[in-house]
Amino acid sequence: MPASPLAFTHDVTERFLRYVVIDTQSDPTSPTCPSTEKQKNLGRLLASELQAIGLADAHLDEHGYVYATIPANTDKKVPVICFCSHMDTSPDCTGANVKPQVVKNYRGGDIVLPADPTQVIRTADHPALADQIGHDIITTDGTTLLGADNKAGLAEIMDAARFLIQNPHIRHGTIKILFTPDEEIGRGVDKADLKKLGADFAYTMDGETAGNIEDETFSADGAIITIEGVSTHPGFAKGKMEHAIKIAAAIVDRLPRDTCSPETTEGKEGFLHPIGISGALEKATIGFIVRDFTDEGLQQKEALLESIVKEVMKDYPRSTYRMDVKAQYRNMKQVIDRHPETVDYAIEAIRRAGLTPVRSSIRGGTDGSRLSFMGLPCPNIFAGEHAFHSRLEWVSRQDMEKAAETIVHLAMIWEERA
Repeated sequence: MPASPLAFTHDVTERFLRYVVIDTQSDPTSPTCPSTEKQKNLGRLLASELQAIGLADAHLDEHGYVYATIPANTDKKVPVICFCSHMDTSPDCTGANVKPQVVKNYRGGDIVLPADPTQVIRTADHPALADQIGHDIITTDGTTLLGADNKAGLAEIMDAARFLIQNPHIRHGTIKILFTPDEEIGRGVDKADLKKLGADFAYTMDGETAGNIEDETFSADGAIITIEGVSTHPGFAKGKMEHAIKIAAAIVDRLPRDTCSPETTEGKEGFLHPIGISGALEKATIGFIVRDFTDEGLQQKEALLESIVKEVMKDYPRSTYRMDVKAQYRNMKQVIDRHPETVDYAIEAIRRAGLTPVRSSIRGGTDGSRLSFMGLPCPNIFAGEHAFHSRLEWVSRQDMEKAAETIVHLAMIWEERA
């Protein structure tokens, strides 16, 4: 089908620029939900804006989640669909005092960020820029991340909701909106009330390149190695001391160098990735994330890790170790394949928005990974975000508008096919 005949209007860019200046960085060390109270500052704004466009039930709950409903305007019995994005930004790069800039009518070439000229979005490193000629590119000033991950998704859902409310002739079933905190630290749906949400299917708007629909994620575990060494006075330690930090360092040193790491893998290859090491002479811990697209792949990597640990421990006969593995999320494809219409309709919606659909996999996870296994099948649709978690993050105005249009078309398609 050709690009949509609908007369779209957009305010997605204005919304996005409003949202990114609100610091919503999450904190993995915090035990609270949300992990940072400042996430509620954006949540309150979003709830009030949803109420302003006519969604009377829009509200922010005590855990930092925003819920809202666009009522059905059709007599058909249509499955209830939800659109979801997360409000927090990554702890990997500061999100305070974001100063966005808009590069209008991008003509190609590298983009030097004004507040730190050492920060350059290079075409050699960002091949997606080749498809952005004539677009308006939004970046930071080079001192912070931008927050397109996932405030682009927020703005797109808000823009689509406004358009649907203002155009009641567009028929659709009941549509639910869910904005979550703490997705970046893996806790985005910990306190989500799916009974209150009342959706049958969902879509996260948290993908990268325009046109992409993702129905597959990594499966993910966390692993912690705890080493108990042997402590003695360093002046009398010969033949006695077994230093826990040195044991931990030896384990890290024996990890595969040319395979099985984030920096050496791509596509469907998984990895073992140390994310933290801490301790003292007597006790040390190493934290790992383990990623693969299959459960069997996870088990193989965890077996590899434990074999490395056991081999190292042979040199430290009086020391001990413990390996604790905790499941984090699983490949949502296991669930989504049982509901192929969720992806088929999204592909058609992307096509109606005038884009070429591309079905792909995520080398990571989304809220949709866990939502799918909680009973809410949830593919991931592009939001247009690029170079996330870094000061080189960028997004295109036109790509955000196409994402908003995709949401509208998707709502129409669910009603048409009912």
